[in-house]
Amino acid sequence: MSGLPNCPKCQSKYTYKDGSMFVCPECAHEWNLQTENEESEKITKDANGNVLNDGDSVTIIKDLKVKGSSSVLKMGTKVKSIRLVDGDHDFDCKMFWCGEIEIRVC
Repeated sequence: MSGLPNCPKCQSKYTYKDGSMFVCPECAHEWNLQTENEESEKITKDANGNVLNDGDSVTIIKDLKVKGSSSVLKMGTKVKSIRLVDGDHDFDCKMFWCGEIEIRVC
């Protein structure tokens, strides 16, 4: 069992290799080392495939409902100075009419 990585989910040392995947028999978690390394460096892209960075400006390409409100972000609205974040959404931004909002790229 030496040389095999511990399970990233439960830290079990009883992992085994199944083809190109690693499997943990204790929690049934399956992972690929290459995929896990790529996920650690999350890259957010816009609809055209351009990489987004902190401070970029984006334009909304379809109407978005604002959760918890009756307002809608209209297509063509320009959002300035985005901040990329980790978590359940992709970036934070400020809009002059509704304050700070969190947007998730689908």
